[in-house]
Amino acid sequence: MSRGWAGRRLAWYLAGYVVLVALVAGQFIAAGDFSFGRRPWENLTKTAVELSRPSFLNLWFGNERLEYRSDDGRVLRVENQRETEARFLVALARAIWTTFAIATLGSLVAALLAAPFGVVAAKNMALPPWVARPARFALDLARSIHTLVFGLLLVGIVGLGPMAGVLAIAAHSFGTYGKLYAESIETADAQLIQSGVALGLSPLQTLVFGLGRTLLPQWIAVHLYVWEYNVRDSTVLGLIGAGGLGLLLSEAISLFQWGRLATLLIAIVALVMVFDAVSRKLRHDLM
Repeated sequence: MSRGWAGRRLAWYLAGYVVLVALVAGQFIAAGDFSFGRRPWENLTKTAVELSRPSFLNLWFGNERLEYRSDDGRVLRVENQRETEARFLVALARAIWTTFAIATLGSLVAALLAAPFGVVAAKNMALPPWVARPARFALDLARSIHTLVFGLLLVGIVGLGPMAGVLAIAAHSFGTYGKLYAESIETADAQLIQSGVALGLSPLQTLVFGLGRTLLPQWIAVHLYVWEYNVRDSTVLGLIGAGGLGLLLSEAISLFQWGRLATLLIAIVALVMVFDAVSRKLRHDLM
C-alpha cells in the first residue's frame, strides 16, 4: 500500500471520527444533558474538603468519646472513634483480600478455558470454518458483555457472595484472553510455521511442538496483564453483592461517609499500584 493511499485513508478515518464526535456532542446539547448542576464548584469544593480527611486518621486522632445527640440535646450514643476505625480497617483488610482472591481465581479459570478457543480462533491455524467461526463468536460474545452485567446475572443464579464475582470475572475475561491468545498466534513467525509444514506437520502441530517457547512467555504476559485489569474490575463487583471492596464502597456512599470513602479509594489505588508494579516487573523479566 502506497504512502499516499495510507495518508488518504487516515484522513477519511479522522474525518469520520470528527463527524461522529459532532453528532454525539450535538445530541447531548439538544437534550440539555451538558449541565453540571446548579452549584458545581461549591459542590466540588465541599466534596473535596470532606474527602481530604480519610477516616483512617481517626485511628490516631479520633475522638475517644464522640457523643451523638438528638435534636433536644439528649445523648443517644457514645462512640470511641479510634476503636470503631480499628474495626473498620480490619474489615477493609478482609475486603482487600476477597477482592484479590476474586480477581485471581476468575482470571485463572478464564485463562485456562480460553487457551483452546484462542488456538482454534487463530486464522493461521487454518482450521475448518465450522470449527473456527463458533470459537470466534464465543470469544466475541463473552468480551462484549461487561463484567457487571455478568455479575448481576450470576448473583441471581448462584446468590450473593464472592463466587458470583469469580464467575463474572471469568466469563468476561474468557473473551479477552481468547482474543489475545489468537492474536499472539497470528503474529508468530510465519517462517517457523512454514518450516513445520515443510516437515509434514500441520499448523496446529507446529504450534504445539515448535512454538511453545515463543508463545509461552507472551501468554504469561497476557495473563498478568488481564489479571492486573481484573484486580481493578473486581473492586466494584461488591456494588452488586459479589463481595470485596465494592460492598464497603456501596455502604460508604449510601451513608455519605466521605472519610471512609477516601480511605477505601486510597486502599484501591494502593492495591492496583502494587499489583501493577509486580506484574510489570514479571512481564519485563519474561519478555
